Parts: sequence; C-alpha cells; structure tokens
Amino acid sequence: MVIAPGDSEGGPDNSHRGADQWLYVLSGSGVAIVAKRKTPLRAGTLLLIERATTHEIRNTGRSLLKTLNVYVPPAYTSDGDELPRGKKRGISVS
Repeated sequence: MVIAPGDSEGGPDNSHRGADQWLYVLSGSGVAIVAKRKTPLRAGTLLLIERATTHEIRNTGRSLLKTLNVYVPPAYTSDGDELPRGKKRGISVS
C-alpha cells in the first residue's frame, strides 16, 4: 500500500471480517488507529490488525508511506474485491 502525505486509508467503518492483517512499514511515517488506539508508524514497524477490528492508516510524514500488507487468510481476490468471510483462495499481498 502507498499513501501520499496527508492522505489515509480505512476509517472508523473499515475492518476485514475474516482476515488478520499484518502491516509492515517499508518507508515513511504515519499513525495507525486500531480500535481507537493510535500507534506510530515508521520504517521497520510491524503491526498486527486482528480480524474484524476497525482501523485507519494515516500518512503524517512528508514522503510516501509505503507498507507491505499480508492478510491471513487472504482477504481479497486478485482483482482487489474483498472475499466473503471464510473463503480461502491463495495468498493476498498488497
């Protein structure tokens, strides 16, 4: 995932019903708001967002925030559509 300075992904209604999300920060800085708790993000941060937990990722820095996201089990199809809970089709990485 790549987020421009000042932008965000997710929000108070964003969650993955059937998958945990592992988020690893490759570069940049920001904040993750997970279940209303803020966690600072910087290169090297590894964050677990458990299934069905609301979350938002914000870029609070001056450069792109780049993350590698892994969903277990997969949360999306190869076209980017969210899979229904319990469907397992390969590994989903973004």
